[in-house]
Amino acid sequence: MLKTYPSSMMVVLLLLCIGIVMSGCNSTTTSPLNTSQSSQTLVSEAETATPEVTADPPATTGTPDPDPDDGRDLAAPLAFEGSYLVSVSDADMLASAYVDGQLGPREGRDTLSIIPLNGDYRDWQANEVEVSNSVAGPPSAVTLSPDGRWAFVIESFKQATETAQTFSDLEVGTLLTAVDLTDPQNPRVTAQIDVGNRPETVEINRDGDMLLVTLHPVDGRQLAFVPWNDGQFGTPNYTTLPGIAEDVRVSHAIWHTSGEYIAGALVDEGRVLFARIQREGDSVTLQPWGNATSVGKYPFKIQFTPNGRYVLTTNLQWGPDVEGFWTEAPRGQIGVVRFSTEPEENDQPRHPLVSVVETGASPEGIGISPDGEFVVVSNMERSYLPYDDNRITWFSTLSLLRMDPETGSIETLGEFMHDAVLPETIIFDTSGQYVAVTSFDHFDDRQAGSSIDFWRLVTDDPTHPMPRLAPTNHSVQVTRGVHSIALIP
Repeated sequence: MLKTYPSSMMVVLLLLCIGIVMSGCNSTTTSPLNTSQSSQTLVSEAETATPEVTADPPATTGTPDPDPDDGRDLAAPLAFEGSYLVSVSDADMLASAYVDGQLGPREGRDTLSIIPLNGDYRDWQANEVEVSNSVAGPPSAVTLSPDGRWAFVIESFKQATETAQTFSDLEVGTLLTAVDLTDPQNPRVTAQIDVGNRPETVEINRDGDMLLVTLHPVDGRQLAFVPWNDGQFGTPNYTTLPGIAEDVRVSHAIWHTSGEYIAGALVDEGRVLFARIQREGDSVTLQPWGNATSVGKYPFKIQFTPNGRYVLTTNLQWGPDVEGFWTEAPRGQIGVVRFSTEPEENDQPRHPLVSVVETGASPEGIGISPDGEFVVVSNMERSYLPYDDNRITWFSTLSLLRMDPETGSIETLGEFMHDAVLPETIIFDTSGQYVAVTSFDHFDDRQAGSSIDFWRLVTDDPTHPMPRLAPTNHSVQVTRGVHSIALIP
């Protein structure tokens, strides 16, 4: 059937057709090579048009700009486990003072820093209190009571006076300081004692009631055992390792995990010696316990493995036969000594050296994972030299080692560049998956302070089966000069 329309509608249709024809006649043909005019017209019209209210625009194929209203605030995981990190910083000197003797400009005062490890790691900050300490010694200038309430700090050299310009201007230190950490937001110095001239390291026993301090030979007494009870220091007991003269330097002494033995590093002799503790109340005497073990050149710092079966030594290769004593030292070593609690010949145990592995140069710091399988060593290299010394290395390194906790055998898994000056020491978290490294300074004078830098131990990468270390790109700033660190689990 033929469809009919009203006359008024026909008029409208006729006018529309005429408009379309006229528009086609008046339009300008645009060449594909000349599109700028029409594009500008479109932009102009778009800019002047009244915007329509529409629904959310479709998602783009690229990475969208962060929207502060969408709740997105993501970051790579950093599950560093523990309650607090505690470190100490010597603000009196540049790292290069080890070479040219010039202290350089100060950055604040000597401090103890405590970093609560709760909440978003991007918000971690250090709470600090002034405590005199010195980087001039093994990186074991702070120790923590087993309950985490107290930190104990030794000063090898006193804080620099306002007129001090060179390292030789520093006075020999004498103090052992106790810091109350009950309120981590407000650490407080509560007790001090003169423990002897130039104390070098401090360690506390597992019961938390006796401190072991090594004294430089300038003091002449070698070891100090300092009782600690009810928030007060007792009277120190002074002694030497059995059979060792008072003027022999014991750079570091540590407690065995049982609390019944100690080990001491005879740094200038390249040996480690053990002793058994006899204690009556606050009185301590030492009994010989097996042979002194030759471990390598200049064992500066030592550490028992978590199971107490082995002692690891950092053999720095320093000495008078090295240019600058330490400046041009070759690559270092980690030595492994098996410790025995069972008597053998003449009712004495035997402690053999079972393994040695090479590291980077000047391996001062050592961290052992809680299961005893992995060891990370912080190598200072020559990062601490003055900037105008062409021997400087514009990096330090971390060595990753794997150890068999049963046999003591140890192997190198890799060496990783670290952008830091003088990384004195390192510590694992309680999970064994992360380490914190102390960076004394930075290769940029505009970057203030020191930092605690966090690295991840990667053991589950299917594309790279060999374990390795990866930087997390996260650090916590502390006062310049950080050199010793401890963890409250």
